[in-house]
Amino acid sequence: MLRGMKVVLATGNPGKVRELKEGLAPLGWTLLTLADFALRMPKEEGATFLENALLKAAYVAKATGLPALADDSGLEVYALGGEPGVYSARYGGRTTDRERNVYLLERMRHLKGEERKARFVAVLVLAYPDGHAEAYEGSVEGVILEAPRGEGGFGYDPLFYVPEAGKTFAEMGLEEKARYSHRGKALRALLEAYKDGPPPREVSKLE
Repeated sequence: MLRGMKVVLATGNPGKVRELKEGLAPLGWTLLTLADFALRMPKEEGATFLENALLKAAYVAKATGLPALADDSGLEVYALGGEPGVYSARYGGRTTDRERNVYLLERMRHLKGEERKARFVAVLVLAYPDGHAEAYEGSVEGVILEAPRGEGGFGYDPLFYVPEAGKTFAEMGLEEKARYSHRGKALRALLEAYKDGPPPREVSKLE
């Protein structure tokens, strides 16, 4: 019913674009990216992943006149009170993935064993130009290693070890990561909602 529908991926992160395209492939949507539009994204000033994802998706949908899908996601380390949380992409003011990983390891150098437990959270918001928006969430539990492992992925993937898989996200291919990851779970929730066409708006509307 919606095959070929144009949807803008409201993220400039190439890793996220790759994973979103892979996960959304079964829907047959025509996926555009921010590279197709001259947009300056708004600042992510929300206090939650949901607020940030809604901010980005609604902005891009209004600016382009097309449905827009935004992802806001991050790492939460329990022993650090949920840090880095919504600040995952700018943790400690660091500008590269490697610098953020080093900073996180410094913050956690005194933590051992169970104290290194963490989770990844992803919230996807699909917003339409008419103001309608839907949210889909996924999370995965894991452990922060004391040193990075693996060459794939992005962000904190080399540090995030998934006990169930016996690997870090950076040691997984796209397909395997999608099976375990927070973003993969959120995408499966979206796919399930759209398997028979758009979900009822009165159920999925974000207020």
